[in-house]
Order: sequence, then C-alpha cells, then structure tokens
Amino acid sequence: MRRLAPLLLVLAILLVWEAVARSGRWSPLLFPPLEKIARELILFFTKPESLMEAWVSLQRAFGGFALAAAAGVTIGMLMGRSAKVAALLDPLFSGTYAVPKLALFPIFIFVFGIGSLSKVALVFLECLYPIVIVTSQGARNVSRVLLWSAQNMGASTSAALRRVVIPASAPFIFAGLRIALPIALIVVIITEMVSSADGLGYLVIYSLSSLKTDRMLAVVLVIAALGWALDRALVMLRDRLVYWEKLETYYV
Repeated sequence: MRRLAPLLLVLAILLVWEAVARSGRWSPLLFPPLEKIARELILFFTKPESLMEAWVSLQRAFGGFALAAAAGVTIGMLMGRSAKVAALLDPLFSGTYAVPKLALFPIFIFVFGIGSLSKVALVFLECLYPIVIVTSQGARNVSRVLLWSAQNMGASTSAALRRVVIPASAPFIFAGLRIALPIALIVVIITEMVSSADGLGYLVIYSLSSLKTDRMLAVVLVIAALGWALDRALVMLRDRLVYWEKLETYYV
C-alpha cells in the first residue's frame, strides 16, 4: 500500500483534471482533456526532432551540473576542513546566495552569447551554491573521534581525508547534489524559454504562444518525468556508494 499511495494520488489528480475539463465551465485552452494531452505525449516520443530537443536540454543541464559538482565538492571540502578558507569564502557564499542568479542571465548572454554556453554557465552558478554549502557543513561536522582514531593508527593527513573525512561527508555531498540536480533542469528550461530556438523550454513557450495547451502540458509531463528519473538515478547511486547510511536510518 505504501508503494501504491503515490500512484493513487496521481490517479486522483488525473480524475479531478478530467472532471474539470469535461465540466464545460472552463475553456479547453485552460484545461484540455487528458485524451488530447496523451495524444500529444505519444506524438512527442514518436518524433525524432522532439527527442532531440530533450537531448539538447539534458546536455545543457548535465554540463552545468557536472562542472558545479566538481567545483562545489572541492570548495565545500576546503571550507569545511580549513578555517582560513571558510573565513574567506563563507561570507561570499552566504551573502550572495539570496541573489537571484537568473537576473544575471542578460549579462551571461552578452558575455557567452545566446547559445548553449550562457545557459551552461548559469546552471553552473545556480547549482554551485547548494553543493558548496551542504558539502562544507558535512565536512565540518566530521566526528573528532573518527579523526583521532585515524591519527592514532598512524594515518597521515591525506589518508585521513581520503579514508575518513570524504566517506563521512558523502551523505551531505549527495544531499547537495540532489538539491542541485533539479535546479539544473529548472534553470535550463527557464533560460530556453527566454532565449532559445531549441530545447524543451523552447517547446513549452512555442506551444503556449501557439495556443496549443495540450502540447505544452505534454512537454511539461516530459520534463517532470525526466526530473523524476534523474532524481531516482542519483538516489540509486547514493545508496550504492553510501551503503552504510541505510543501515543507520529508519522511519518512525
């Protein structure tokens, strides 16, 4: 029943949507029937050009996310284990975290052009902050007892970092990555809606401007499915690499 509960919730939402669409109180442009949305969804997966649009968006999202993961984990570990680095960088990240990075997108377009590079750069900047902050917190909270035990057994600083600090921080690192991954997809879709001639965001805004609400909602469902699939893949990778965390957690 616990596994079926999400499916029942989705089914209830679909039934309510269909009831509203068939009631006649609202225009089909606002609430198209599920039949039309399903038809557009099938057309999406049968057209190679539509699949290519999804691939373009995923490339942009993965590019910025991968760069942010590499830089964010490195910076976060340095901030978590070095008081000097933390004193230097923590005010910068905490002070500018609340700034909406999307407001800088026109500058990114001016510097990197209207193509993919400006979008990848903005994804990198948006994803960098949560990864750095969560990773630094995890590295800072490593138990002293673990570090003392490693030192007493003759471990060098680099060995203690590799065998103690990084494994102890791994749950936090994956938590930061899980926060940043959907942000990457969101930023790509928004930037493609603003300035792009390809990608899923472009399909959304083009369908909306063409008054094809059913097609737009079909693309939105594709985006939601991609976000869910990426999150599940990251969770499976975390469970495989950070296997010891599952043994210490439980539901009340």
